[in-house]
Order: sequence, then structure tokens, then C-alpha cells
Amino acid sequence: MASLPVNGRDINEVSNKVFNGGGAKFKNGDTLFARITPCLENGKTAKVENLPVGCIAHGSTEFIVLSAKSKDDEDFVYYLARLPDFRSYAISRMEGTSGRQRVSWQALAEFNLRLPEKGKRKKIGKILKSLDDKIHLNNQINQTLESIAQTIFKSWFIDFDPVRAKIAAKQEGKDAELAAMCAISGKSEAEVEQMAKEDFAELQATATLFPDELVESELGEVPKGWEITNINAVTASIFSGGTPSTKEVTYWNGEIPWLSSGETRNKIIVSTEKSITETAVKKSSTKLAIFGDILIASAGQGHTRGQTSFNAIECYINQSIVALRANDKVSPYWLYYCLEPRYDEMRSVSDSHSSRGSLTTKLLASMPVILPTQKLVVSFDKVIKPMLAQQVKNAKEIKMLADTRDALLPKLISGDIEVSSSVSETEYEYSAE
Repeated sequence: MASLPVNGRDINEVSNKVFNGGGAKFKNGDTLFARITPCLENGKTAKVENLPVGCIAHGSTEFIVLSAKSKDDEDFVYYLARLPDFRSYAISRMEGTSGRQRVSWQALAEFNLRLPEKGKRKKIGKILKSLDDKIHLNNQINQTLESIAQTIFKSWFIDFDPVRAKIAAKQEGKDAELAAMCAISGKSEAEVEQMAKEDFAELQATATLFPDELVESELGEVPKGWEITNINAVTASIFSGGTPSTKEVTYWNGEIPWLSSGETRNKIIVSTEKSITETAVKKSSTKLAIFGDILIASAGQGHTRGQTSFNAIECYINQSIVALRANDKVSPYWLYYCLEPRYDEMRSVSDSHSSRGSLTTKLLASMPVILPTQKLVVSFDKVIKPMLAQQVKNAKEIKMLADTRDALLPKLISGDIEVSSSVSETEYEYSAE
């Protein structure tokens, strides 16, 4: 069930196991619809598209498989399952004890709607799919940018590749600086020497910032001159927030973004699912997180605890989020890439130091850090900042596309927006500007 996205189409994780029991069978083109609480209420629904050709997969009994009678209807069936009225109906038909409620496929099959004719169903599916396809593309771009940035951080600040390259070159009587330039750029010596003059000079300036020696420390070998310290030493503040009373209707649905820990599943925060009022801010313990704060889920269901996000907006946070604000020794970008890969470490340290398995501000503050020189952090930012800026731009576009899709969905299926079965798809092209 963890593999199903919340309010998204694509399944990001498929595992191969020996099948030895029951469960739902599904194939490419099928829709998976969560039937249990709280997954149903949270909107866990996905369209299967990433299986090998001809493969029949098996999954949890906790979702219902919706298979279209015709391939042309596969997209329409998926978006029908995303229809708010369909989900509300499913929730109304849930049975069982509190906390273990579920809806049966028999109950779901009794949902009534005015079914558009076949050509219109296909066109509705294509219109909505075009939006999700663009969302998927932007997500892929962001994943690639994230991977590149993490690779650079690991090479520079964890594996110390430029330092090790200098050491090896010195031992072989070669040019240590050129070796570091090759390690940083991923280019051969010949390729580096053929670089444009300005690019060569910038790469050379970065290479000079790395030492040519490793020394022993309590964390193992580290570059000479770098400092062994902790997160507390590289942050200006570490704090958590709070939740305004849900009993006070005047606290909610205002104009101020408010973030819960589950939303840290998004690497870049550009919006929130809920909003609060000025009164809620004044009457509760919620705290303001600003652009560049690193937000970590300190508690939450399933895989939530330890998730790390870069905050790209101003928003208030709940008590299950810890915000870390970089000080002038580092930067928000360096701090994010220092913390984001340490998910397993955070979960391990919280399990061993807290009876409730929560990540406290004290635990996060004590996490060890190998601190490079400030000049090297600045050099890292020059490389990484444009990548993260593009991720923020893409994330904002994803939000706009998702809002457009969700606004169109009920109107298209209900017929409030009339769709001709013969209309050209180009008439439904959209602009992200």
C-alpha cells in the first residue's frame, strides 16, 4: 500500500517477490484503488503502467482493482476513480470497526453515474492524461536533478573524491590540481585541458579549495583542515511547530499555508494541503518556516519519520516537523543535501533514543557533521543553486497542472464541460506560463 501515491497517478516502486498466497491480481492499464482507512480518505489511487509487457502482478488485498472493459476506457476508469464524488461514495460505504474500516468491491460497483458515450470517454481520458503526463515529466526531471546534486555532494563531502585524487596524483608524481579537476568535473585530463578559458579557471579555482591530505578523526579519515562538529554548530535555529485546535472553525481555511509532517514526502515544498488564519497563528504554538529552512518529519505514520524537504515558501509547521535554519558557516543548499540522504540514520537514532521513536530537536542537533571550509560551501552553492531553483520551478508547475486537472475532472465527467468525441487534442493544449 505504501507504493500507491497520494493524489497521484504513477507507482514509483515495484518489488519482485516469490508469490505464494492470495491478493489482488492486476496488469498494465488497471487502476488500483485503496479500500482501507486512512488510505482511501487520503486519495491513494494509481494507474498501473510500469509492468513488463504481458506481466500479471500480485499485490495487497487492501486495494480494489478496476479493469476497463476496453483499452480505450483505461484512462477514463482511472479518472473516474479520482472523482471526488466517487471517493465520497466509497467512504460512505465503508464498514468495520474504527480504524479498520474498508469498502468492498461489491459496494463500489453500485456507484451510479451518467456515463458519457465511448468517444467522449476516450477524449476525457486523453485530456486529463495530458496533464498527468506533463506532471510525470516534471517529476522525472526533478528526480534527475536531485540525483545529480546528491552525487556531487557525496563526491565532494562524503567520499572526498577530489582530495583522494590529489593524494593519488602526488604519490604518482602527477599534477595534483589537474587530478582534482578531473575528479570534480568527471572529465579526462585531455577534456579538462580543452575546456573554455573561463570554465577552466572556475574549475581550477574550485580544485584549489580541496586539501591534498586526509587525517584521522573520530569519524575516520577526513580532509585536513575540515572540522568535526554537529548540526547544532551549522544552524542558526532548530524548532518545531504546533497544530491549531481543530475544534475552532475560525482557525482554519484562511490564507496562511500550514504544513503537516506527511507532506514532507515532497522533496520541495511549494504549497500546503491546509491553511490557517491569523487568529490560529496567535492562539497556537505553530511556528513560521521561511524559504531555505530544512523541514524534517520528526514523527508520522509509515515511512514519514525522517523525511526531509527543502522549504521554498513561507509556511507554518506542525509539532511533528522540525525546521533547521542554516547559519553563516554553511548554506540552506549545503544543509539540505547534508541531511536528506540520512533518512535511515535519523530513523535509527530516534528508535534508539526515544521510546516513541520520534526525532527530537536535541537528537537532530547532535548529529555529526564534517564541515568543509566556507569557501568550498560557496563553490558548491554555485553548482547546486541553479539545479534547486529549477526543481522549485518544476514543483510549482506540477502544482498548477494538478490544480487544473482536479478542476477539470468533475466538470468533464459530469458533462458541465462538453467534449466532442471528434475534437482535436490540440484544442486542449494548455500553457504553463
